[in-house]
Amino acid sequence: MAEYSHVLGNRADSREAFQKKHGIVGKSLEIREIIETVMQVAPSDIAVLITGESGTGKEVIAHAIHNASRRSEKKFVAVNCGAIPEGILESELFGHEKGAFTGAAETRIGYFELADGGTIFLDEIGEMPVATQVKLLRVLENGDFMRVGSSETRHVNVRIIAATNKALDEEVVAKRFRQDLYYRLRSVNIRIPPLRQRRVDIPLLVEYFLADIRSKDGADAVRFSDDAIAAFVEHPWHGNVRELKNTIESIAVLEKGNTVDDYSVRKYLHREPVNQDDNRFLPVHLGKSSEQAEREIILRALFEIRNEVVDVRELIEKMMDAGVTHSLPAPQEIRTDEDESTVSLDDYSLEEMEKRMIERALERFEGNRRLAADALQISERTLYRKLRDMDK
Repeated sequence: MAEYSHVLGNRADSREAFQKKHGIVGKSLEIREIIETVMQVAPSDIAVLITGESGTGKEVIAHAIHNASRRSEKKFVAVNCGAIPEGILESELFGHEKGAFTGAAETRIGYFELADGGTIFLDEIGEMPVATQVKLLRVLENGDFMRVGSSETRHVNVRIIAATNKALDEEVVAKRFRQDLYYRLRSVNIRIPPLRQRRVDIPLLVEYFLADIRSKDGADAVRFSDDAIAAFVEHPWHGNVRELKNTIESIAVLEKGNTVDDYSVRKYLHREPVNQDDNRFLPVHLGKSSEQAEREIILRALFEIRNEVVDVRELIEKMMDAGVTHSLPAPQEIRTDEDESTVSLDDYSLEEMEKRMIERALERFEGNRRLAADALQISERTLYRKLRDMDK
């Protein structure tokens, strides 16, 4: 048993050393399993398919595989297949001869020849046209290809690592991706889960990005309180690690030298609208105070409510013009929920409307301030402060 524990300990030490060497951050079970797989496949020349949402770090894993392989001294060539127009992708990958097409003023070697002896990383391979997939399959099988406009077969010794954020099995069914190429690539499939499925890694990533900023900018880098870290952990991060990194960098620039709490952090955490028409809670402009940011969100909601009331008023007026007058209130009046008195919309100031909105939210959730704050799209701390001001 002691010997078995010693072996496990050595594997853990080896894995941690590998992560540190190749810049792979995380301690979740998912990351540990990915590292184990990378350490196993890196020494071979087998093709690897890396799948996962955009921003999860697929290229970081690809670099780790290359740098831990026998080809580490050779080139690592990264190609974004989705960023190259379909008409010239084949030429970019395999090269072309002079005069092969209009504009081909000279012979040019492609990415595969550049990567000869090393590794080529084909990112967003799901965007590759089917015609180009046929030629890629041939390179995978025997290393042979021809430049555009040439009949001469050339040979390269290249390891292929591919990545995609698409479900390639569904692309195969839809006839947008060749089945034989899919089976050839998926010999080893490394799936990187989205950040929201491995939240335990978020604090480590925050510290990693902060350490990188400190190494570049010195000791005045931003610092995060514990509740700020908790806010990061709770955020959904639809843009994954890339979004987290960009957010940390933005905060580091705009809050340089400060200790940032959750109240300040939340104005940088961009939440997507429910749909394209629901733009009430679009990200506020950076540079505003937290008080201004929170107030702007509330006022946007208040203005929308006011607009809806105006729409109802116009509908009532049209109905009255059409002779439908029974049971209709006067257009300039709004009934309250609690009594039969009526009030004019124009009698409310923005402060009074804000107060009523907060009171209604608390009534709706039976005094639960956390749920009320969520419904109002403000922090619970802001709600407490506004309630305190209302009591004065």
